[in-house]
Amino acid sequence: MRTPPHRPCGHQDSTRRALRHAIGATVAVSAAVVALVTPTTAANAAPHNPSSTSGSAAEPDTTTTHSGATTAQERSRINAYWTAERMKLAGALVPEITPVPEDDNTPDDPRPLPVNTPDSGAVWTHRGAVEKSVGRLFFTFSDGYDGSCTATVVTSANRSTVITAAHCLRGVGSPSADDTWNHNFYFVPGYRNGTKPLGGFSVRTMATSSRWDADPDTTESSDVAAAGYDTGLLVANPAAGGRPIADVTGSQRIGFGQPVEDEFVHAFGYPNYGLNDPGDKYVGSRMIHCAGTSHPGPKAPLLWGEACDMSAGSSGGPHLAHFDTRTGTGTVVGVTTTDEELAGGQNPTLYATRLGDSAHRLYEWAQSREDLL
Repeated sequence: MRTPPHRPCGHQDSTRRALRHAIGATVAVSAAVVALVTPTTAANAAPHNPSSTSGSAAEPDTTTTHSGATTAQERSRINAYWTAERMKLAGALVPEITPVPEDDNTPDDPRPLPVNTPDSGAVWTHRGAVEKSVGRLFFTFSDGYDGSCTATVVTSANRSTVITAAHCLRGVGSPSADDTWNHNFYFVPGYRNGTKPLGGFSVRTMATSSRWDADPDTTESSDVAAAGYDTGLLVANPAAGGRPIADVTGSQRIGFGQPVEDEFVHAFGYPNYGLNDPGDKYVGSRMIHCAGTSHPGPKAPLLWGEACDMSAGSSGGPHLAHFDTRTGTGTVVGVTTTDEELAGGQNPTLYATRLGDSAHRLYEWAQSREDLL
């Protein structure tokens, strides 16, 4: 199955491992997990309701958890692993021959963006809280190669909760299988040009919906995502001095409920598919911003999106309602899952999994993990 070149996701498909070793081959495949939503999948999707547990699975939707860096030694190893060059090349399908991208030195603009200004994709230059609470989430695939997504620190009881897309954490399969989950998770809030302005944070533990535990021989990642279960929650380890991440970065509000047709929403992410395709202008160096009215995907009505040209690497990035362009704060109501080639609609459109009951359950689990810190 062909994978589109502008799929805004952080995972690899089944052809990726072969491409790793075909160094001389033309790399024209996306580093994505969410496969093409077939007409059958779209037809079986329930009418939009983010609180719905739609989908054909008979088992109830519960929380599946996974441990990350639980020792000081492991945290230190992961921190050392993510060097500036390794972060810059995360997401390259063939990093052995991929040039390290040049820094993006687009000048900052201290003026706030005018309210309700549509934006289909540009470097965010207006500072504000969003530049600290959103960052790149790095990880290593089971085949040993590195990837990245986008994640956001959200307001929580333990001040250590981070939200992203479930497919950035794992693929469909048994939660106990070694190749189901990614490894070396490392969140860099405010990432810019290979730097860690606020430090880097390893991940203590994480959770997704149990829908991802499905048998990969009978269920595709696209089925789980189209049914509205592409949300992942992380609990970040504290900073070196013991401060929880939200005390360092601040946080964005989080909301669970029904989307509003034509609501104006801002999306942020770190797309990076330009590492693999010269036709893609984004290489992950800076945070990209989009804004526009939100609408459901014709092929996947549980996913809602706005006009936006972000590519692979933007997965998990926040879709913020009630965003104040002066302060850079809003309410996370969804996380980036896919684009118009999967969900339908006009090109380009960036679609989010909106946050409903399943995401709320994961959030409550994550923010209660004070005993682990």
